[in-house]
Amino acid sequence: MASSMSGMFSGQQAPGAHPVGGPGGPGQPGFPVATPRPQGGNTLVDELEASFEACFASLVSQDYVNGTDQEEIRTGVDQCIQKFLDVARQIECFFLQKRFQLSVQKPEQVVKEDVSELRYELQRKEMLVQKHLSKLHHWQQVLEEVSLQHRKPSDLPPPGPLTFLEQASANLPPAPLKPS
Repeated sequence: MASSMSGMFSGQQAPGAHPVGGPGGPGQPGFPVATPRPQGGNTLVDELEASFEACFASLVSQDYVNGTDQEEIRTGVDQCIQKFLDVARQIECFFLQKRFQLSVQKPEQVVKEDVSELRYELQRKEMLVQKHLSKLHHWQQVLEEVSLQHRKPSDLPPPGPLTFLEQASANLPPAPLKPS
């Protein structure tokens, strides 16, 4: 696999790619310029790194901090970010091509990876189900306890019209007996 990725690391330059520099090209006033790299060793990874550095430099550059033309600053930052995204897409395409080549040359490897990912997904979902089941059991217990607490007062007879008199008479001292 390492030999199949040699195009990415050997000097391959994507079609339409241009040397990395600040927005508008090197030497334009008010824009940061990335460190020039030798043209022969420029790979997609190098371009991604350089475009990231240009994005970062555009955000911390003194020219931008002291700049007064906000539209020019915004345009420069947008160009840096767009270049970074373009190179990232090129790298993504590279890896997708390698993945496609692998699927053609060794389809059993792709199936093994898919099975492995599905097993992992099943384990993750099983753990999630167990977590929810434990929470469900906990809340069922809480609900049972609450319902038992509410049943205890209901075991008493419902209050009727004479309940108040019965309670009041229970608190009275016994009446003295009359001599006959």
